[in-house]
Amino acid sequence: MCNLERPFCTSVTLTAMAEALTYSLTLAYDGVPFAGFARQPGQLTVQGEVENALSTVLRRPVEVTCAGRTDAGVHARAQVVSFNVDADEMAGRKPDVFLRSLNALTHDGISFRSLDERAPGFSARFDAQMREYRYFIFNQEFPPVFTSAFAWHVKKPLDVDAMREAAQHLVGEHDFKSFCMAASAEGRRTFRYVDEVSFHECAEFAEPLLCVKVRGNAFLHSMVRAMVGTLVNVGRRTKPPEWVREALEARRRSAAGENAPACGLVLWDVEY
Repeated sequence: MCNLERPFCTSVTLTAMAEALTYSLTLAYDGVPFAGFARQPGQLTVQGEVENALSTVLRRPVEVTCAGRTDAGVHARAQVVSFNVDADEMAGRKPDVFLRSLNALTHDGISFRSLDERAPGFSARFDAQMREYRYFIFNQEFPPVFTSAFAWHVKKPLDVDAMREAAQHLVGEHDFKSFCMAASAEGRRTFRYVDEVSFHECAEFAEPLLCVKVRGNAFLHSMVRAMVGTLVNVGRRTKPPEWVREALEARRRSAAGENAPACGLVLWDVEY
């Protein structure tokens, strides 16, 4: 399944890639302190922290490619980034020592979990086959304590069965222009394939949560948050399940619901 077009490689870049090693890092982070994943001048970002740490360890500038950019306040359980190194730079380096160095050099909100050698030219973005996000909702009248930074507090009881019915309109390949930031859709292809939208109950620190699991080959800017915000409108019974199909067909951002807050969204897994 192809989700995005890989940039064209000339014979020169292929030769350069053959002389290099490619590694990936899997990391988790609390999105609250960061202005998103992507590097931004004068802002604390996940990419900025990761690249600064790698540049310090390898003693040269390093750029990384991520599996999926996350917005400000969005968390990750298993973000993947890839980067290229020369064989000499990794000679004699033990993965556990390398990871300890990175963890010591980055913000406390970031935790590097694994370091893996990949095939030359591997891209965390373009080689990803499936991405999984999970969105957590605290659906109780009283406020959460332990999960307040990681779940959306929705006081009104939700009709989860209606949300399940509505979610089926989002499964499959569709034009998701109604479910992404309008400015980011201008002049771009907005078709995406969604493999699954499902719901299950879980609990953290004895606080009950509704988890919305969304799997797809790729996602547009704020697409998952727009999907969840739209489904919550159905769950609150302010809109019928069929409204989601109508919003898709409208291909207009204003036709769908508002974005769910960033705090409840987690990049959960990436499959290659």
